[in-house]
Amino acid sequence: MIFSDIMSVNLNNVEEKLVSELRLSPIQTKVFVLIIKNGKMSAEIMAKKLEISDSVALETAQSLVELGGFIDITTTEFESTHPRFAVVNMYRRMCQRENIQFKKNTLVDNISIVLEKPYDDARTK
Repeated sequence: MIFSDIMSVNLNNVEEKLVSELRLSPIQTKVFVLIIKNGKMSAEIMAKKLEISDSVALETAQSLVELGGFIDITTTEFESTHPRFAVVNMYRRMCQRENIQFKKNTLVDNISIVLEKPYDDARTK
């Protein structure tokens, strides 16, 4: 692991890294991080918290299911898998979409490491 890669990801810039490394849209990133930090939630609550429409929240959450970051609990309620799985799944699918060889990516690994604590904290209250 390269020290500069470890230091290059933190909670303040994790959304930027999700956009640049996983090619998520800014709204996908915001929804993903919201669920990581808060746990399972409905599209309606996501919409309220992010000040977006219910339909945008629902479509975005469904897209994150397709990308491998979320599981759908019901048709309108979503949860993230553990960040180590979610981030790698989304990276793997991005590699497939863009015809890039899937291989270890230290920056992607560090994104998942940064997201582990807020994920665990939200689920062990």
